[in-house]
Amino acid sequence: MALNKDITVVVPVKNESGNIANLIQEIDHALEALNYEIVYVNDGSNDSTLEDLKEILKINKRLRVINHKSSKGQSAALRTGVSFSNSNIIATLDGDGQNDPADLTEMIALIKGQKNQLTLIGGVRVNRKDSKSRLWASAFARLCRQSLLRDNHSDSGCGIKVFHKNLYIRLPYFDHMHRFLSALALREGAKVLEYNVNHRERTKGISKYTNFGRLLVGISDILGVMWLIKRMPKDLTSQEISNNKEN
Repeated sequence: MALNKDITVVVPVKNESGNIANLIQEIDHALEALNYEIVYVNDGSNDSTLEDLKEILKINKRLRVINHKSSKGQSAALRTGVSFSNSNIIATLDGDGQNDPADLTEMIALIKGQKNQLTLIGGVRVNRKDSKSRLWASAFARLCRQSLLRDNHSDSGCGIKVFHKNLYIRLPYFDHMHRFLSALALREGAKVLEYNVNHRERTKGISKYTNFGRLLVGISDILGVMWLIKRMPKDLTSQEISNNKEN
């Protein structure tokens, strides 16, 4: 598939009926000066999310819709969207509308100015519109990532990100990997940058996660990522490759 777009915006969604149309309109408005596409991945929704997307698909030529018949999880939906993208630069947004697409313009400009072709720019939510319990849970998770994974990104759980596709396809895939993109990018020697972004209240629908649920899977996930970082194979230097050829 030809990579003929400047940017692909990937939006994984599950049961986000009511949030679809407004977010797509905001993406279109924010990126109107660019050659872009929007890839929505419906992850087995059992509400009218897929129907809403199909209606918009009739009139929006920028939109592409990919459907998981059953729910595979956010990381799987993200992977599907990236796999079907037509660009070398990927932007991600959560489908609940809390991320502001207006932030994408500067984030895209920032990554285009990077010489390093393995770069990830992660949003940092300013004045988060979440409950105190969720903020405390995020602070605890951030402390764990910083101390155990050496991931110093201030808000690696933020859904708005921009990164090179070549970087993403180098990352090991596993369920819940979307929560560890900055740590996995650092494992590959990539450049990881922060960008302060707007954060908005959810106006429709409910979150798919609970703090307790995140904690249960987070413990095993962190242990797994620690193992991946420890077992990262070392690349051969040019001299070592030359010596091997001579033997």
